[in-house]
Amino acid sequence: MGADREAAPTTLVDLLPRFAQARLWVVGDLMLDEYLEGDVQRISPEAPVPVLCVQAESDRLGGAANVAHNARALGATVDLCGVVGTDAAGDRLLACCAAAGIATTAIGRVAGQPTTRKVRALARNQQLLRLDFETGNPVDAELARGLFAGLAAGPRPDAVVISDYAKGMASAALVGDVIGFAARAGVPVLVDPKATNLAHYRGATVLKPNLAELERSIGHRLPPGDTVALDEATQALLTCAAARALVVTLGADGLAVARPGTALEVLPAARREVYDVTGAGDTVLAVLALALAVGAEIATAARIANAAGGIVVGRVGTAVVRPHELATALGPGSGEKTLTMDEAVRRRQWWLAQKRRVVFTNGCFDLLHVGHLALLRHAASLGDVLLVAINSDDSVRRLKGAGRPVVPEEGRARLVAALECVDAVVCFEEDTPLEVLERLRPDVLVKGADYGLDEVVGRALVESYGGRVVLVPLVPDHSTSTLVSRIRESR
Repeated sequence: MGADREAAPTTLVDLLPRFAQARLWVVGDLMLDEYLEGDVQRISPEAPVPVLCVQAESDRLGGAANVAHNARALGATVDLCGVVGTDAAGDRLLACCAAAGIATTAIGRVAGQPTTRKVRALARNQQLLRLDFETGNPVDAELARGLFAGLAAGPRPDAVVISDYAKGMASAALVGDVIGFAARAGVPVLVDPKATNLAHYRGATVLKPNLAELERSIGHRLPPGDTVALDEATQALLTCAAARALVVTLGADGLAVARPGTALEVLPAARREVYDVTGAGDTVLAVLALALAVGAEIATAARIANAAGGIVVGRVGTAVVRPHELATALGPGSGEKTLTMDEAVRRRQWWLAQKRRVVFTNGCFDLLHVGHLALLRHAASLGDVLLVAINSDDSVRRLKGAGRPVVPEEGRARLVAALECVDAVVCFEEDTPLEVLERLRPDVLVKGADYGLDEVVGRALVESYGGRVVLVPLVPDHSTSTLVSRIRESR
């Protein structure tokens, strides 16, 4: 499994850039989700039903195609395998795949069988009605196996997903082919199951049922919130399916991770004002698969997937998660601002994933004064994040001479970090910030206007990758050296 290749990331966010390096195959039932959105102002005179005045129509990828869309939105290369009809809905589904950058060479078109469609009518973000267009006929097993065989002849994936919506694609023969291929290729295979007997997916790496599907598999309801009963049920199903893990989505309660012989782990969901579970399981499945594909252990993958699921339930209808949104959900909190250099580099990666503009300035900041405040506030206004590098005590002594700094580096760092406009502070030992700039690569480099542009250390570096240098006007008659001199003279 991917866990064998894990490179021990320091934070969950460290995994996100790796998603773009993964290749994922998604095999299963393809659907077109259609949305009719508008407003209701009256009741029909023909029958006691609301009249929806439709103001917008949209198509979204559903079922296995939604899993593929979520993986693609996070940067992965995705191949989708399934069938659609030769109808207009099939054309529209394929067009949505093309727009999303999802490979469709393993999608077959079946004459006489309509593309599965789910049409939802919404008024003010509330679902009024859902219309399903489907036959329920099984897909010809040989056709399905042939489509997958064609996929298997191409570039190898890092993980494989079976998205079974009980619409006829995931036959026993095809499931056996997919799981067998994954075992031979040494890649994880994850399944969103609809079959009641989970032995249908025997040998899968991870099964991801929701709570209702799990209860159907064990034949009875579980007491709400009874984690002991849930633990017992998942252990029995793990044995039945010979799976390495079971990840159970629990709706508003988050998800649970079960592994053979290991205590059940329940991850609570983030609370949202809007709670629409449409497609949330697809998002969780896609992120689980990508995390395992890039080497995460299952518990780590589940935490990332839980965060992704928490994002999409805050939206109406089928949705995808973008990298910067997931980075925001997973990123470090606003608590600790004073960082080591390695921590600052990791924080920079998080900001990069969030698409946040990083502003950098540096200095000794000995005896913090109003001139410093003006500089820092101006710098913060130039971007989304302000990172301040301060000279170490040894560096200050070399630059300013004996008797400086007045305030030791730990105190200076804490004072600067206490300012609301500052997002992070890091100390550096060198006389110039060039090495820090090389590691952190800010979008904007700020210095006081007492420097000329040609005098700014790091200007060439920052401009070489598209960043810019800004000189900020100084507050007259305010400098640390002046303050120190005045204090000494007043003794």
